[in-house]
Amino acid sequence: APATAQSIRFPAAPTRIVVNTTPIDSFDLRDASRTRFGALEFRGGFTMRSIHRAFGGISGIRMAADGASFVAVTDRGGWFTGRIEYRDGRPAGIADAQIAPLLAAGGQPLAAQGWFDAESIARDGDSVYVGLERVQKIVKFDFGGHGVAARGAPIAVPPDFKSLSFNRSLECLAAVPAGAARHAGGLIVVTEASLDALGNIRAFVLRGREVTRFAVARHDDFDVSDCALLGNSSLLLLERRFTRTTGLTIRLRRLSLPTFRNGAVADGPVLFEADMGYQIDNLEGLAVHRNAEGETILTMVSDDNFSGLQRNILLQFALVGP
Repeated sequence: APATAQSIRFPAAPTRIVVNTTPIDSFDLRDASRTRFGALEFRGGFTMRSIHRAFGGISGIRMAADGASFVAVTDRGGWFTGRIEYRDGRPAGIADAQIAPLLAAGGQPLAAQGWFDAESIARDGDSVYVGLERVQKIVKFDFGGHGVAARGAPIAVPPDFKSLSFNRSLECLAAVPAGAARHAGGLIVVTEASLDALGNIRAFVLRGREVTRFAVARHDDFDVSDCALLGNSSLLLLERRFTRTTGLTIRLRRLSLPTFRNGAVADGPVLFEADMGYQIDNLEGLAVHRNAEGETILTMVSDDNFSGLQRNILLQFALVGP
């Protein structure tokens, strides 16, 4: 266990860290004056670095209603929390940063028992759900009462999860609020690229013992990297594709919750797409909040895979298009 713990680099205990940031002032590498990209308007961003070896691999994020406080998970089994500082309405830095291990019910780090590949996060009030690839588990934490000291317990999942692709599964979680017209109180699960017989992406809505099994149409070999609810009736789906010839491309689609029905294939319009000509990296986290002006703000974060060849970046956009 100690050797495993060291190799996967999860934080051993809650630790305050300093996150150094470098501004990303323009999104288009070829035209610094451009701010509109599809349905999104670029509002700013930065790269993030820390000397702590457990920092990195950010794979999911949720923003608080204040648009500053956040909770994120890493693919090494850790929490990353803090507060985004703004300057003239643009994200400028990270304050009060902390990393901590995801804890099992007995108090030991989940990563020490091999449950470390945290790829998705959803929040419903005080409850935080974390999706773990490889073991195909969803763990629930009482985060509001205990914060990063919360101990998690797996929730019941359908037996279908055992057939999901080993490392291409629980990439998207979203908790549907009680007031939604469809799937209220449910937990949406969209896999990264666990495909059905027709080549579409397998997906679920878990609502108590009720399970809705549907699929998301897969286009152009894009895989799912995260999702976030947009109001009570839409789901924003963050996608990525990597090829040796074109490199990395990321994309954002909007799906309608009422189309998430048993046996259905959900699809929706592309709102945004960016390739290596833009300030992107391995974007794996997506969150939505509304700012003081009533604008819908999207926050995206990247997973550097603990590699010196990749970056941890944070980007923010306003949703201004249809």
